[in-house]
This record gives sequence, C-alpha cells and structure tokens, in this order.
Amino acid sequence: MTHFLSFYSRFLKKLSNFASRKFHHNDYPVPAHNHNQEGVINLRKCDMNSENNIETKVTISKQQLAELPAAQFEGEIYVVDKTADIPSAVAILRESDVIGFDTETRPSFKKGQTNTVSLLQLSTRKKCFLFRLNHTGLTQPLIDILQDPDLLKIGVSIHDDFHNLNKISHIDPAGFIDLQNYVKGYKIADNSLSRIYAILFGKRISKGQRLTNWEADTLTTSQQSYAALDAMACVNIYDHLFSGKFKPEASPYLVEILPEPQDPTE
Repeated sequence: MTHFLSFYSRFLKKLSNFASRKFHHNDYPVPAHNHNQEGVINLRKCDMNSENNIETKVTISKQQLAELPAAQFEGEIYVVDKTADIPSAVAILRESDVIGFDTETRPSFKKGQTNTVSLLQLSTRKKCFLFRLNHTGLTQPLIDILQDPDLLKIGVSIHDDFHNLNKISHIDPAGFIDLQNYVKGYKIADNSLSRIYAILFGKRISKGQRLTNWEADTLTTSQQSYAALDAMACVNIYDHLFSGKFKPEASPYLVEILPEPQDPTE
C-alpha cells in the first residue's frame, strides 16, 4: 500500500506540472475583443504575439457621426421644371470636368406601392441643377449627358439610381465613378455618402428632408439645399481623395480590425 501511495503522489505531481506548462498564457491563443463600428463586441481567436493579424480601416460610428456639426450647402441652386430650360442647363454642366450625381424619389408609405424618380441632381463644383423629372420627364439632353463616357460623373450607389431611372426611360450610364468602390482604395470601410463625407470633412449631412414630398408643387428651401448638397458632396469627396489630401493613417477614425480566424487545416 505504501508503494502504491508513493507512486500515485508522484503521478499527480507530474500531471500538475504538465498542465501548468501546457496552458501557460504565452503559449496558448486567447480570445480578443474586437469592437465593430456599432459597438458590438466580436470574439475572435488570435495570436497575441503576432502583429500580422491586425489591419487598419477608417470608419465612423453612429454616435461619432451624430456629434458632428451639420454641413451646409455652399453654392448656387437652379431648379429646372420646364423642358425648354434643360438644354441651356446641360450646356453649363458640360463645361465642368466633373459632375456630381444623385436622385430623389417621392417616398411611399403603402406596402407594394412605388414611385418613379422625381428629381435628378447634377452639380458642378459651384452650381447645382435640380431637374424636376415629374414636370419635365427624362429628356434626350439629360440622357445624353448620363451616357457620355467622356464626361466624368461621381455618385454613390449609382446602380440603385439607374434601376429607378430606367423605369422612366432606358439609359446606358457611362463615365461614372461609384464612391462606394472608390473609397476602398483609401482604407475607408464605410460606404454611405453621409459617413464618407463626415470622415473627410468632419461634418454631418442631415437626412431630415429625405422622406419629404419631392413632387410638391414647390420645393422648399430646405429640400433644395438637401438635394443640392448630396450631389455637390460627391464632387467634393472625389476632389479631396484624388488630390491626395486625405491620409488614412492620420485620420481620427482609423481603427484596428481583427480578421476572421482561418481554418488551420486550409
């Protein structure tokens, strides 16, 4: 019996030493907390001694966005609600080397009901033209400018805009840059106009007018400013990025993001 107890005691001691050595915190990967932009915590395994697992992205949270001052439209606005005025407006737009693009549609609050595009915004760096398509229709001069491959146009999520515009008249858009794709080359993870604008300029584009009646007899001053800012903001964003003024590494919204864990068998 004495021999057995001595053997069992030595066995337990060896087992204890093995366990403490095997699971030392420097040898075993532990879960790391990674906060996404909405403040949700994701648990992912990573090697705490490796820096290769961490990448950086530029992203702004909903709370950070809400704390920024509101952006104001600075430029000239021209409301075009007569077909006869479209050619002269298009001629002015064609003098610019870049045009901002956006659309607005009257919101529908009934299930299954949709409306066609009410407003087409085309902007230079100083002037924005608001074409009231519910009054003028989508005329050939407008179609031509949207299809011109030699005239640079900047928008956000343009696929959705043209899906709706094609309900009025068939268009083969050309000469467009979609900022949702363009900003990826600058480590910007966000893809909405308001968030991209906030990251670059530290100001918030208010969305208070988005769900207003864009087919009203007269557009209010607030509606005009909102619509014009959305289009001109596209030009401002493109110019700022293309000029090289934006440095992702110096952005206050640069964060570290842990990649998804990889299957060790792959």
